[in-house]
Amino acid sequence: MADQGLTTAAGAAAAVPVGPDELPVCCPNPRMPLWSSHPRVFLDAAATGEARCPYCGTVYRLQGGAAKSGGH
Repeated sequence: MADQGLTTAAGAAAAVPVGPDELPVCCPNPRMPLWSSHPRVFLDAAATGEARCPYCGTVYRLQGGAAKSGGH
């Protein structure tokens, strides 16, 4: 019960949409409040079309689904 009334950065919000031009995805993103800061991590949303931050649980969803690899 220690977590009653507390919210996380992800909260009850839907997944954060990201476009192909925003890859690689990093979290925390610039729109997040300062109190929710954690070490910056880069997430691979291109492989499956979705990635979840291991620190705050925010889900990032690539618009248009998984991206095709360019071979690089």
